[in-house]
Amino acid sequence: MNLREVSSLLMEASSNSFLRTSLDRANLSYWELRKSVFSKYPYLKDLADKVREVKESSLERMEELTHIAMESVERNGGFAYLARTPDEARRIVDEIVGDGKVIVKGKSITSEELGLREHLASRGKEVYETDLGEFLVQFIGPKSMHFISVSIHLTRERVAEFLRGFMGEEVDKDDIEGMVSLVRKFLRRKYFEADIGMSGVNAFAADEGCGFIIENESNVRLSISLPRKHIMLVGMEKVLPTMLDAWRAVEVITRYNGYKVSSYVNIVRGPQKDGFGPRELHVIFLDNGRVESSRDPVLKEALLCLRCGACQYLCPVFWIVGGYWGGLKSVYSGGIGVIWEYITGSKEEATKHSFACLLCGRCKEACPMRIDQQKILREIRRRGYSVKAP
Repeated sequence: MNLREVSSLLMEASSNSFLRTSLDRANLSYWELRKSVFSKYPYLKDLADKVREVKESSLERMEELTHIAMESVERNGGFAYLARTPDEARRIVDEIVGDGKVIVKGKSITSEELGLREHLASRGKEVYETDLGEFLVQFIGPKSMHFISVSIHLTRERVAEFLRGFMGEEVDKDDIEGMVSLVRKFLRRKYFEADIGMSGVNAFAADEGCGFIIENESNVRLSISLPRKHIMLVGMEKVLPTMLDAWRAVEVITRYNGYKVSSYVNIVRGPQKDGFGPRELHVIFLDNGRVESSRDPVLKEALLCLRCGACQYLCPVFWIVGGYWGGLKSVYSGGIGVIWEYITGSKEEATKHSFACLLCGRCKEACPMRIDQQKILREIRRRGYSVKAP
């Protein structure tokens, strides 16, 4: 995309009245929930400061902590890998999947960063997202619109139309519960058919080799416990020294998501015990620009991101265009998403989208880690190029 095409994409998104309405409702709902959460847990900002302090020190030890985590995984009976590039990560996944045919995935931005679903499908595998929103985006598109509210751009009419064709059953567009039940019924069969379950993590404790996974639908729990192999993808920036550090991060993520408590927090420490759970656990730690960025005086602050999505709700640009800011090919969206695209994907595309930021600084107010996105985006612009008249 050139700058004119980026501008055209954002202008088109801004004229989508349904998207605007959905974003307005989501924003209002989120801030009402956040107000309630903060009134009940007034210590949250102090806790977030503690998590930031641990994250900052962990970034200084990223390589060391990753190797400690890998040793812990293997001590627990799992298999640990370090992938420096997306190609290397995909190769490792191919070797683990082997002859497996059906793969179910819990929501994982890291797997999307690798383009794993498309990669595995190109090799003849059946791959299904099991988070309801991600499942719909997988088949309807064009991309996830928010770290948490991924399918905010889809109308119930569009979802009903898709389900009629996909499931071959009559669907009432006003029966939301019925549509959810239909997807649930389909995915239940796939959980039992699946050879491989795949997930990301919200935090990883190096000392005990434990991955923490937050969810509200129980889809991740089924995805990682029923198939015979579980592949866990861990961005190196999510590795923290201890279990206590990981627990604190989980609480901050949950509460800044707007929840008093999540429905489920899965803690994965190893393969099956006493015949329950997957027979194999494979944990892939991903670099893909993270180590280099951790040594960058400006970019390293972005590695503090917990993926709570709070900044997206307060961003005036995101209010108007949603996840289209960042591009159609980028996994990430919003201001922080543009920065992560710069770190893990296309620096050229990220530079172009960085110019959509208003540099208002409201994202920093919302962020539990107080990430100064406007400072980072200014630097991305400076490093990229000077804007030329189209």
